[in-house]
Amino acid sequence: MTEDLGEFSTEKNVPLLQKVTDSEYTVNNDNITDETKEINERNRTGCNPACPDGITASLCDPSQCLHRYFLLFFMCFLGFGNYFCFDNPGALQEQIINDMDITTSQFAQLYSWYSWPNVILSFCGGFLIDRVFGIRLGAIIFSLCILGGQVVFALGGLVNKFWVMEAGRFIFGIGGESLAVAQNTYAVSWFKGKELSMVFGLQLSFARVGSSVNFATMFPIYKLVSKSYEGYKCLGIVLFIASASCVLSQISAFIVGFFDWRAEKILNRAAGKTGEVVVLKDVLQFPASLWLISLICVTYYVAIFPFIGLGSVFFMRKFEFDPAMANNVNGIVYIVSAGASPVLGLLIDKVGRHLTWVFVAVILTLGMHTLLAFSFFNPWFAMVIMGIAYSMLASGLWPMVALIIPEHQLGTAYGIMQSFQNLGLGVVTILAGLIVDKKGYLVLETFFLGWLCYGDLDLSVSKKTE
Repeated sequence: MTEDLGEFSTEKNVPLLQKVTDSEYTVNNDNITDETKEINERNRTGCNPACPDGITASLCDPSQCLHRYFLLFFMCFLGFGNYFCFDNPGALQEQIINDMDITTSQFAQLYSWYSWPNVILSFCGGFLIDRVFGIRLGAIIFSLCILGGQVVFALGGLVNKFWVMEAGRFIFGIGGESLAVAQNTYAVSWFKGKELSMVFGLQLSFARVGSSVNFATMFPIYKLVSKSYEGYKCLGIVLFIASASCVLSQISAFIVGFFDWRAEKILNRAAGKTGEVVVLKDVLQFPASLWLISLICVTYYVAIFPFIGLGSVFFMRKFEFDPAMANNVNGIVYIVSAGASPVLGLLIDKVGRHLTWVFVAVILTLGMHTLLAFSFFNPWFAMVIMGIAYSMLASGLWPMVALIIPEHQLGTAYGIMQSFQNLGLGVVTILAGLIVDKKGYLVLETFFLGWLCYGDLDLSVSKKTE
């Protein structure tokens, strides 16, 4: 694209452009004054090009890498509120159970309500962004769902209505996965062919930072607020404070949307699209290996996320940690993942053999769950190794789909995997809560070990299929 032609260089003006180019008349650039050049540059980028060090001009020019990195900062914050508030229940497990006078199985439903809408929305989230809302409006709407859901969730705590809290989590879930799709679409639109792999790794790391900050801060905030308020009122106020992170994501959605709209006008480019077209008839053409990968995805993640969601009380009861320490060890998985994901992703890209990495990840996680279940060895070790294994599996499993499925069917394939994942998480989280109420945490750990053993069996079959 020739930037100095601006909007003149469009398809309908090609004949006119050719006529001017072929004529005997030429433009004498020497006659263009410095003032005119400055006006033209200001009109193109919206900035004053006379900045001595050129930084301001680079920041304002959407074709420059400095502008992209400036926008990447807000892209990362776009999903921060989602990941921070997703595990609010996990960081306040004991407080929610006591203040709302509920059982562990009822508490676990707060996570299940997040998963239920995404059993369907995993298929159509990309379609809504591409065909209905567009990426900019879509990101704003989905971030608004997250903010609204968190506010309703907090309101339920404030008025002591658990069903209102469940409704809030359902609304929150409507926006959660779809906002992640919008975030990834922005990344592809701005960084494709440049630093895309690094950007995806950075966004994943930043998301895990959000989860880690949640586990590190929510109990201290609760403890501080409890000096002035008690019971469910204290819980509601704390959850309202947490919603500030969703406000930050909402503001980021507006900022990224504005600069994306501005770049579209300046560079004459189309708005980003997911490219994920879901075609149900493609399901009949998928190889058996995809279904095995989907099963591995479910069997692994149901042994990670439900465990973290119910883990704080486990560490308090078995290892006699105080709530703050229990949250810290519970959240270390996300902290380790934040640093390990980009490194392991780069390593797997270089080495290959994705299935082997996934197998090692499952074996490591199986060993760490065994250690937590049947020993009193320092749980920090087990959770750190589990964080490394979690990063290893994520970096090895999801790219495998692109190796076995044609590009035009990837949207459908990933939609199926995410749908299965959310369905599995919704069901298993409820079962996990019931097991804790009826049998205790030892049986729960055995339950998770069974899922991981089944995942190993699937991997063995996948190895033969490969």
